[in-house]
Order: sequence, then structure tokens, then C-alpha cells
Amino acid sequence: MINTRKNIDLILLIIWMVFIFIMSNQPANISDSESGGVIKLLSMIGIDMNNIFGQLANFIVRKCAHFTEYMILALLIFNVLKSHFNMKQVIILTIIGVFFYACSDEIHQLFVLGREGAFRDVLIDTCGGTSLILIQLIKIKILNRYKSIS
Repeated sequence: MINTRKNIDLILLIIWMVFIFIMSNQPANISDSESGGVIKLLSMIGIDMNNIFGQLANFIVRKCAHFTEYMILALLIFNVLKSHFNMKQVIILTIIGVFFYACSDEIHQLFVLGREGAFRDVLIDTCGGTSLILIQLIKIKILNRYKSIS
């Protein structure tokens, strides 16, 4: 069962990395239209991004997508590493993994029509991954406190 779980964690990580690659491989016009679709969806549920942020709405949606993609990537890396390393090593390796994958993603975008690589996006991506680590640490602390009480 444990090996099955490890394999599933690794497969999910690889699938997510491929997903990020595919999303980054889209030309700018397709990527922009997808961001526009998210803005329309949010508008349908009562959150009018265009009214709130104006022309910045598309930019904000795109950066939130970066943050979220890499938050999920960090979770998947964390899950793969936690059975092989101690917690400090898992944290460091997860953040390093997120950072280097974000760097490779931005380099990849330099070769995609209408896209550009931006170090700003690497920082946003790494912040997404680091946020996940902080959430995991809080979760672990709460669970340990709960275990010590019961």
C-alpha cells in the first residue's frame, strides 16, 4: 500500500509538471482568452474583476494562476519527498524544486509565440510554493498539538 501511494504521488507530480508545461506552451492569445474566461466565470458568480481592477483584471488573474499552479506543485513535491527525507530537508528541497521548475518554465516561455519569460513570475511561483510549505507546517503543528492533547 505504501509503495502504491508513493507511485501515485510521483505520477500526480509528473502529470502536474506536464500540465504546467502545456499551459506555458500556449501562445499569448490563447492564454489571454483563458484568463478572460476566468474573468467571465467570476463575473457570473458576482465577482466583477473588470469593475474592481479595470485593465489590471487580466494581469491579476494570470498572476493568481501562477501562484496557484506552483502552490499545487509544491504540495505534490512535498508529498513525494516526505517519505524519503526529514522535514527540514523536505521543506528546503520543495522550495528549491519549485524555484528551479519556475525558472525552467520562464525560459520555456521565451520560445513561445507572444510569451516572455519574467523573473517576476519566478518570484510569484516561488511565493506560491512557499505559502504551501507554511500551510503544511501550520497543519503539522496543529495535528501534533491535537495528538499530544488526546
